[in-house]
Amino acid sequence: MVSQEQRRKQLAREKRIRQHERREAAQRQARKRNALIGGALVTVLAVVGGLFAAGVFDGDDAEATSGPCAEPAKGKPKKLSFPKEPAMSIDKSAAYRMKLDTTCGDIDLSLDAKAAPHTVNSFNFLVGKGYLDHTRCHRLTKGNVNVLQCGDPTGTSEGDPGYSVPDENLDSKRLSGGVYPAGTVAMANTYNATTGKGRDSGGSQFFLVYADSQLPPDYTPFGTVSADGMRVLKKIADEGESTGQGDGPPSANVVIDKARVTRS
Repeated sequence: MVSQEQRRKQLAREKRIRQHERREAAQRQARKRNALIGGALVTVLAVVGGLFAAGVFDGDDAEATSGPCAEPAKGKPKKLSFPKEPAMSIDKSAAYRMKLDTTCGDIDLSLDAKAAPHTVNSFNFLVGKGYLDHTRCHRLTKGNVNVLQCGDPTGTSEGDPGYSVPDENLDSKRLSGGVYPAGTVAMANTYNATTGKGRDSGGSQFFLVYADSQLPPDYTPFGTVSADGMRVLKKIADEGESTGQGDGPPSANVVIDKARVTRS
């Protein structure tokens, strides 16, 4: 009969093997799709570029190494899709906040409804539907671009809510010198500066800038991260990403257990 301790060691070995296989799968997919950000050509790529297939996060994903983060709350992302952008329901002159209760700590965001009303209205709608609950922040980049990307229930970099919102606030004074400063919250999209295609393609995916990032002003800035939220982001960034190539799933198990939008 196998002892309890032997069984525990066997399960631990199997867990390490599964984690290793997932990382190798992510690396193969990243090489195949060649969608890294970094280097001299970073200014022309879309932050939402896909890196890996949905299978990376399938199966016993809840067992993935969480590092400094807690285990996710029980639940799965909702499979929601909507035919069109929601009708405007926010007060553009009011102050709104979005709180992300994550496995790594709370990340509080102030939202700029005046400068990006369509974007803020969309998140107010989606969060009210529970769209972001139990979703994994699926991408971390390091180098010229330093962001944590979230907002995709599929965890593939390809998910969207079924509609898109227009680009907004691209002339923000915060975006000077081709830099998105640390603390910026901005929309991912599929814009390609070379072809000029993909404008107004924001959906639900967004990125949190944890260190100054070299990007052209093509991604709607719609909020800022609080000081406490920046400390959480720094903790996540310090864990790195799982491919070792500067662009891939974060090594920390970052899951948004619950998202809330409130009017201040």
